[in-house]
Formats: sequence, C-alpha cells, structure tokens
Amino acid sequence: MNNRRLLTGLLSAALSGGGACCVGQSHAMTSLEEIFRVAESNSAQLRPSLTAEEEARREISVARSQRLPDINASLSFSFIGNGFTTKRDFGDYQKAPIPHFGNGASINVSQPVYTGGAITTGIELAELKSTAARYATEFKRDNIRFNLTGYYLDIYKCTNLRMVLQENIAQAKRVLEEMKARYEQGTALQNDITRYELLVSNLDLQLIKIDNTIEILNNSLVTTAGLPENTVIYPDTTLLARALPMEGEEHWQQTAKEMSPSLQLAKSGVEISKKAETLVKSERLPKIGLQAGWTIDGPILVEVPPINRNLSYWWVGVGINYNLGSLYKSNKSLAKSKVATRKAAEELIAEEENIDLAVRSAHIRYMEAYEELKTQEKSVELADRNYSVTSTRYLNDMALITDMLDAANSKLEAEQQLVNARINIIYNYYKLLFITGTI
Repeated sequence: MNNRRLLTGLLSAALSGGGACCVGQSHAMTSLEEIFRVAESNSAQLRPSLTAEEEARREISVARSQRLPDINASLSFSFIGNGFTTKRDFGDYQKAPIPHFGNGASINVSQPVYTGGAITTGIELAELKSTAARYATEFKRDNIRFNLTGYYLDIYKCTNLRMVLQENIAQAKRVLEEMKARYEQGTALQNDITRYELLVSNLDLQLIKIDNTIEILNNSLVTTAGLPENTVIYPDTTLLARALPMEGEEHWQQTAKEMSPSLQLAKSGVEISKKAETLVKSERLPKIGLQAGWTIDGPILVEVPPINRNLSYWWVGVGINYNLGSLYKSNKSLAKSKVATRKAAEELIAEEENIDLAVRSAHIRYMEAYEELKTQEKSVELADRNYSVTSTRYLNDMALITDMLDAANSKLEAEQQLVNARINIIYNYYKLLFITGTI
C-alpha cells in the first residue's frame, strides 16, 4: 500500500465512522508494515540521511570527472605605452615607439595519463563513501522503524489495558450496586460501599491516564511517520495472533553479520581508511600527462624596434610533475592514515562484539517472553478463580470487603500483566529484527 492508498484509507475510515469520529480526525486500523512504508518517504527524520546519500552519489561523478582533460583558454586586449632605451649606465636616453594595441589568446589542453593512482583511488574512495552513506541511511531507517514499533506496540498495549480496565470498572460497578441493595436490606455496611466506590474512582483515574498516554503515543507515532497531524491510529487487532519464527541464536547471529547496517557501516569505515592511506601514498609518485597548446600574441615586443605583427605557435608534448617535497612531507600524513586505519579496524571489532552481545541478549529475552506468557495465562486463570470464589463467599457473608478488594486488584493486575506479556513477545521479536538489520 503506497502513501496515497493509506491516506485514502484513513479518510474513508473517518467518513464511514459517522458520529463516532471527531471532526478533523482520520481514524484507521493500520498495520505496522504500512506505517513503515509511509515513514519511508514522509518521515522528516529520515530526509537528511536520504539527502546525504544523494550527495555521496554525486561525489562519485565529481571524482570521475578528474579523468577528463583540463582545458584553459585565455583572451586579452591591452594598451601598450611607448618605451625607451638607455645604455647600461642609464645614459643616452632614446624614445622607443611601440604599437599601442596589444592582444593575446591561448588554449592549453592537459590530459592526465598517470597520477600515481590518485584519480582511481579517489573514485574508489567516493564509491566507498557512497556505500557508507547508504548503510547510514539504512541504520537511521531501522532506528525510525524501531521507534515506530515501540509507539505502535505501546498504543496496542494501552488499548488492551483500557479494555481490561473498562471490564473491571463495569464489574466493580455491578458489585457496588449489589452492595447498595444489600445495604438497603441491612446486610452490608456503608463502609464497604465507600471502600468499593474508592476502588471504582481509582479505576476511573487509571482510565483517564491511559487515554492521555494513548494520545501522547499516537502524536509521537504520527509525527515520526510523517502522517497528517490529526490521524488516529488503531493497531491491527490480528497482531498477537501471528505465528512468529522460533529460530535459534545462531540463525540471528548469522543474519546480523550479513545484514546489520551498523556492522556494514563499520566495515565501510575500514575500507575508507585503507583507500585514504593509498591516496596519501600516491602523493609520492610522479604525475604524467599529455599536453597541447596554441597561442597568439601581438605585437612582438622582444625585437627592437617592436614588430607590429602577431606571433602564433602551437605545441604538443608530455608533461611530468614530481613533487620532491612529498618524499619527506607525506611521512606524517601516511603515519596518521595508518593510525586511522587501525582505529577503524578496532571499531569494527568492537561493533562485532556489541552486535554479538545484543543479539544474544535479545534472543534470550525473546524466549523468556514466551515463558512469561505461559506464567501470566496461569496467573489470570487463578486470579479469575479466586475472584469468583471470593465474590460468592462475600455474597454469602463468608468473606470481608478487604478480601473482595484484594481479589479484584489481583484479577486486574493479572489481566494487565497478561496483556504486557503478549505485547512483549512482539516487541522482543521486532527488537531482534532491529539488531539484525531486518526490521
């Protein structure tokens, strides 16, 4: 789904929602992958990286242009004043009339033939920088996607928690009505009603906080993805039903080595440093080029008296340029380049270790999330059973109001933890995708 289709879907959802939607807002159930696609072209945070990547690509063309010949042309017109001649002791002064109109034109062409590898290395260096810029863009894109995943899953979590709270509020209000009826019959205390009203009040406050949290998260997601300001995102309700892969740690480690943008960026850093080192070495080599030129000047002033004619000539040849100073000046630059290469190699090793540790940690948490889900499902089952038993005993005057409050709070806590456990599986899976560069 492209951006236009997604935005059309948002608008259609808003129109079909009727009175349920606020004016000026677009509501839509959107998958995480659709949000990724919108952010690809709309995210303001990604745009500078894309521009930097384009700049690096154009730098390749600039480097390749160094292979083209240099052509210099000049044209001049001048007024020449009269001269004079003297003996060597400045005696015997005589005027020397000179034609006053002077003109000159020349064209020089120089084609590099051998530059010690400077041009070729410069092109390769530009290509490596372009590759590094692409990896930097991918790394930035992955960061944006992971942030969007966090916002999206937090919205999903809060939405589910909101449903749990609403169910508990409705249940608490039903119990409260029963208490009031029993109070009228003289079988319940006003203190019991007050304490349960306090429970309902606290649940209402939690509901308000969750609504505010959802609004904040939605604003963050919409802004990061570059969606219209008033868009309200409803997460895909089938997200938790997905069958996620259960590959072992070795699979994820291998994937990270092949796909991780941060690791590829570090490898590019090593290659860039090596090319920069080669470029410094090329300064010690001679530069050879083919040269050709043509010039015309007038008047001819080297004769006395001057000749009022144009002198024109052309030439072709081979030019050799050797900077002898580079033999002793480039040593320090070369030593610096070698240190930079060693530093880049050390940074690559450090990044490989960081990726290895991050993948291992994320995989452990991913597997742990499944175990946590099993535990929370059992906790909810026990909490529901405890609440049902406690409620029956309370109605039969066999339990205190404190037992009811404890049972209600335990049930709410267990249901909230179950929601968190389900979301944590999705979050840890996407974290693995982020670390391995496959999000």
